[in-house]
Amino acid sequence: MRKVFLSILLSLLARDLSVRGAPPHQRGGLCRTKSTDLVFIIDSSRSVRPTEFEQVKTFLSQVIESLTVSPNATRVAVLNYASSIKSEVALNSHKSKASLLQAVKKIEPLSTGTMTGLAIQFAMNRAFSESGGARVRSPDISKVAIVVTDGRPQDGVKDIATRARESGIEIFAIGVGRVEMRTLREIASEPLDDHVDYVESYGVIEKLTRKFQEALCITASDLCATRDHNCEQICVSSPGSYSCACREGFTLNEDRKTCNACGSAATDLVFLIDGSKSVRPENFELVKKFISQIVDSLDVGETKAQVGLVQYSSSVRQEFPLGQYKTKKQIKDAVKKMSYMEKGTMTGQALSYLVDNSFAVSNGARPGVQKVGIVFTDGRSQDYIKDAAKKAKDLGFKMYAVGVGNAVEDELKEIASEPVPQHYFYSANFKAINQIGKKLQMKICVKENPCACESILKFQEKVEKLIQTLTRTLEAATQRIAALENKII
Repeated sequence: MRKVFLSILLSLLARDLSVRGAPPHQRGGLCRTKSTDLVFIIDSSRSVRPTEFEQVKTFLSQVIESLTVSPNATRVAVLNYASSIKSEVALNSHKSKASLLQAVKKIEPLSTGTMTGLAIQFAMNRAFSESGGARVRSPDISKVAIVVTDGRPQDGVKDIATRARESGIEIFAIGVGRVEMRTLREIASEPLDDHVDYVESYGVIEKLTRKFQEALCITASDLCATRDHNCEQICVSSPGSYSCACREGFTLNEDRKTCNACGSAATDLVFLIDGSKSVRPENFELVKKFISQIVDSLDVGETKAQVGLVQYSSSVRQEFPLGQYKTKKQIKDAVKKMSYMEKGTMTGQALSYLVDNSFAVSNGARPGVQKVGIVFTDGRSQDYIKDAAKKAKDLGFKMYAVGVGNAVEDELKEIASEPVPQHYFYSANFKAINQIGKKLQMKICVKENPCACESILKFQEKVEKLIQTLTRTLEAATQRIAALENKII
């Protein structure tokens, strides 16, 4: 009997250890959409070319593909606007996803002016009305409008958009090309960071697909299926809830979100940051926060991690070399003071600088220490990157590539170390850079686990103590049973 108890105990403990060391939750496949009345408001004014309008329709179709389309789940409408408004699809027109997608394929551009305010008013008064197929307003049903425009409106949008938002409609604004950012901000709901997106051309609008798939999606029972809830390493679902966990060799910090490695190794880390004009000043501030976020995860010191920073645009400027600053605070203060260069995008030239200068001993690098480069860019390079990227990797530098907005994923892959999928990151918008930072924090930590032996010893001690406790309990039970047997006899 004692052996049976011990076997059960050891199997439970082994299972507990395997769960704590389990790989991150496999996401996908468990998503269902919120009960939503969703209206797309798409600009087809004369500035939108026919091929570009087809790209908008592809974007709409990809978002719709991820939705649970039905009268009781998500209803979808499409308004096509230019100088006039055409209701292509009403909220109660299609009860199946297949027929809805066929209707989207048949939409043709109007090719006249740009009456964006009129389109929003039509959506509020007609598309979101009960006669237009909308459901009675309820806390359980979301009202969402997604506006796609590429130009300056010929009417006012501020007042009508305000009334639409006040009526309970959540508005996302997507701007393309020459659109005015002020117009997008006047249209969109708060917080603006979540509701305003910009792409330089219709050719890359599909990169926003995933954002809207996630924005319109919840899970029935698995809260980790489509979101990591800011868990740095592992999101663990439970009925109606979730918790964060860490991989073996890491411990969960007091915030119950982030993880701390049991030890650290010496690393020379250099950030190579795109300061070209397409980044925009407000986004450049987000990039600086991204750098500070990574720095916060490092164990900075003369024998531990050193950090350098290089900014590039049409030229390359070293902000500070490796080893100049000895503490996290000093590094973060220097990052805050970095000014925005605002010119071109010479990524190849910047990579050459990284190879030839940033990791040189004369620039503060240490011989025999791991070299890590994190390259950030938001657009296509204006020069050749292949040779410099290859040289960096041939020299043994671990290269991470982070792209946002109009960054070219093929270029990111060219820069990234092997295995490439683990060393490059892309997001369509800057607000997701925080999540990229969390993933990078996890990846730049040392792979060696200096706590492994200590963990094994602690586990063995735990098992031994539990076995001793169980043995004592069994002995006491055996004595009581013997006493009862004596009484019976």
